[in-house]
Amino acid sequence: MSITSIAPAAPDNPFAPLAARALAGEALTRDQARGVLAVPDERLTDLLAAAFTVRERRWGRKVKVCVLQNARSGLCPEDCGYCSQSKVSTADIDTYRLMPHEELVRKADDAVARGARRYCMVTSGRGPSERDIEQLCAATRDIKQSHPDLEICVSVGLMDDPAAQRLADAGVGWVNHNLNTSERFYPKICTTHTYADRVATVQAAQRAGLNTCCGGIVGMGEDDEDVVDLGFALRELRVDSLPVNFLIPIGGTPLEERPVTHATRALKALCLMRFLNPDADIRAAGGRERTLGEWQPLALYPANSVFVNGYLTTPGQAAAEAEKMVSGIGFELEAD
Repeated sequence: MSITSIAPAAPDNPFAPLAARALAGEALTRDQARGVLAVPDERLTDLLAAAFTVRERRWGRKVKVCVLQNARSGLCPEDCGYCSQSKVSTADIDTYRLMPHEELVRKADDAVARGARRYCMVTSGRGPSERDIEQLCAATRDIKQSHPDLEICVSVGLMDDPAAQRLADAGVGWVNHNLNTSERFYPKICTTHTYADRVATVQAAQRAGLNTCCGGIVGMGEDDEDVVDLGFALRELRVDSLPVNFLIPIGGTPLEERPVTHATRALKALCLMRFLNPDADIRAAGGRERTLGEWQPLALYPANSVFVNGYLTTPGQAAAEAEKMVSGIGFELEAD
């Protein structure tokens, strides 16, 4: 498969009707959604072309670069099976309390220097304390003074309306809180909080006027129905940004023995999320490097955003390498 020859879908592309339906604002049927995940690998180029038709109409050929900052590492009381920072993990990771706000500001400067358009401060834990909110608000105000156009995102776990409103008032623009998987499958990956708790956090952010960054993880043992359910749930929530992660089986976590998701399945999942959420900022997120390997550029046909420089406790593609990948297929980085 060539990674440089994909163009928007021609009229005779068998998946062009899916693109037309998405661009018309109509949801796929569940049968159509299942069919995306079941597309034979030899037709993957056609499927990517159809997803690219939607992506190009909404986002052109620009790619947004995002940087994550692990603002507090480990020390988490939750039992999420995929996470190296959870209480059930024995992974060898750094653990530390919430960084001082001056350090978070310095890290934002570094992110901007690497071409980031969005900077996300992530804290491990069930949810933010009063002190956490104060510290993150102080950091946000200082960052916005130096970088007024930088998109500020926070990921702080379960959150209520007052906390969300305080973050919004400080200048935070985005809250990340993933659904991770379907409601049916959720109890198999976490028991210390519920799928409904996660939905409530997303809705609290929306009530505060914050943009929502909410997606999932492919490869935790879910089936096609779970991926379809997740896509429709994100559509119903009308999320603004949708990170599609691919499980990184981390040693010391309950999911360490899970096989790496096959690259073609990962790409089909990205296409499905694009068809179901045509206006969302879709992000090829954690695990893309290991899952897609040399096929990473293909992710940019359905997705319009990538993370660089790692994912909290695991490494990722360097910013310079990502820029080379983007320009190599004729796309360009989104600038200020």
